[in-house]
Amino acid sequence: MHDFLFTYYSFSPAKLLTWEPGWPESGTAEQRARLRPLARGIRNLLAATRARPAHTGCFGLHEWAMVHGTSATRHEVPLRLGPGGTDEVVESHRIACSHFDAYRFFTDSARPLNTLSPGRDDRAAYEQPGCLHATMDLYKHAFRLWPLVGSDLVADCFVLAWDVREVDMRASPYDFTGWGFAPIRIETADGKREYAAWQREFAGRAAPLRDRLVDACDGLSS
Repeated sequence: MHDFLFTYYSFSPAKLLTWEPGWPESGTAEQRARLRPLARGIRNLLAATRARPAHTGCFGLHEWAMVHGTSATRHEVPLRLGPGGTDEVVESHRIACSHFDAYRFFTDSARPLNTLSPGRDDRAAYEQPGCLHATMDLYKHAFRLWPLVGSDLVADCFVLAWDVREVDMRASPYDFTGWGFAPIRIETADGKREYAAWQREFAGRAAPLRDRLVDACDGLSS
């Protein structure tokens, strides 16, 4: 569950534990010049994301679509409903994943079921504040600009990503009850309401962090 924050995301624990105040006290002018194009790209993505309303109708089905039509799983954890039950959930719902880095892991059979077609180079046209993965990615955007973006903001984004990851996996088709995590049964009406409530809460927590990152990117891009 939590190893995702240290494997998929590449910021090392040692760097996470090293405090840097941020530009101009941390980093160099050369780093600023090198990271300026990245800062501009991140700024454009975050600004486009925050301009959209939060969509809360996806119900975390991205993880389900990653195992549709196959007996193989991405984690060494059993599926709550088994392969057949998991496929039935995917096929009986409208899939609307707006996050490319989730969509790209869909199985071949699930990819045509998605109502959107996000691409690697058009993230700014799709990402929206209700997406749990867009919220977790605030951590990625922050640490990619570290130490010019200070450790306080990186840490705040990490804490939010930690909480989001737990909900992401609780709503997945995997059974984490053995690890002490109760499932969010998104295949039910109550589970859908619970998942949407978490989306709204995380969108609210993410908004000021996204604003802080935009401001930091503006400072690095000038």
